Amino acid sequence: MEKPRMTEIHSQDTLHFIRTHRREDVRLLALQAHRYPSVDMPAAITQIFGWQIAKEKIPAWAENENILYPVHLSLEQCSSEMTARYKAEIIRHLLEAGRQSSEENNTPEPTESLTDLTGGFGIDCAFLSSCFRKATYVERQETLCEIARHNFPALGLDHISVCHEDSIRYLQEMESVDWIFIDPARRDGRGGKTVAISDCEPDVSALEDLLLEKASHVLVKLSPMLDLALALHDLKHVQVAHIVSVNNECKELLLVLGRETHLSSEEVPIHCINLITSQTTQCLLFTRQQEKEYSCPYTSTLKTYLYEPNASILKAGAFRSVSSIYNVEKLHPNSHLYTSDEYIPDFPGRRFLITGSSSLNKKELKELLGTGKKANLTVRNFPASVAELRKRLKLAEGGDTYLFATTLANEKKVLIICQP
Repeated sequence: MEKPRMTEIHSQDTLHFIRTHRREDVRLLALQAHRYPSVDMPAAITQIFGWQIAKEKIPAWAENENILYPVHLSLEQCSSEMTARYKAEIIRHLLEAGRQSSEENNTPEPTESLTDLTGGFGIDCAFLSSCFRKATYVERQETLCEIARHNFPALGLDHISVCHEDSIRYLQEMESVDWIFIDPARRDGRGGKTVAISDCEPDVSALEDLLLEKASHVLVKLSPMLDLALALHDLKHVQVAHIVSVNNECKELLLVLGRETHLSSEEVPIHCINLITSQTTQCLLFTRQQEKEYSCPYTSTLKTYLYEPNASILKAGAFRSVSSIYNVEKLHPNSHLYTSDEYIPDFPGRRFLITGSSSLNKKELKELLGTGKKANLTVRNFPASVAELRKRLKLAEGGDTYLFATTLANEKKVLIICQP
């Protein structure tokens, strides 16, 4: 049966309104509903607001005028295009390794099939499906299934089947596939801190054996709020972990489970990834065992350059690893800032030239900052918040100067003045 097109879902008047007004403020449009009696205004507002979010978050989809968008919450929770593409690269790399292994050992190649058990808006399923000959999208919300049935053909993804079903029930009855993707939701809907996999629905730790009975590999997407060490302890078949940030904001924890994998939590390779728009991706690879073994010199003397690791490294706790791999000294065990005399251009984080340092003395700081009294302020292991320091120092926000309030290895409190 042919799927309905967008023009069949919305009236021509509504469709014209969406395309004409999609760059306008949806709050103002909603107030003008009485002027457009032939327009389904609630539907139009949903589509316009969805397109505005997609333009930034999923630009490839925003270019396609036939895409339907769900309510705001589903868009807010879905992956960005950048993180979805990265997940596809993880799977593509492992599939290629599997093909090479099959050729070398003269064993059958995988059939290259995927099941996404938590389909949502379908961003991850769409991008992951590019690695497979066939894919199945499973989602318990009927409205999202209807949107997926419309969008996948509009994107040329006719090899994806849509199934309206509960994920656990479908998992129990499904035939075996090569890969399963699952994105459990946090159970705490009140905004409370969620640290364990068991706090999510479905609970992947309880389903691990069944998941690996149905697929040789499972890609698990977790909230960056979850505790990575606890996740590696709770899951017994983790092959590799990826902590993914976008423009230095931690977005996802990704775990690849494999049937033949029996690594301890200390042995699992952890990739710290920072995806930077239009720039080279920052990467750091380590294990928790290596983190224990690496040396990490501390210093009370500021050198020429200052380094702040990216959000993925901070989340992973790779503090000794980054010091040893990049040959930089740490200012203090709890400060998570590093320094060196030699410039490290590929350091995975922010890099600064130190132009001076100061105590909390206002006069001394004013002499170093000049007349502007404006700086971008960051606090690391310092007994005052950014707001408190700004008020105390009468320091405006912005400008080209960066100021780090931190503690050195000798416990001295210091303000470090830098230029990027």
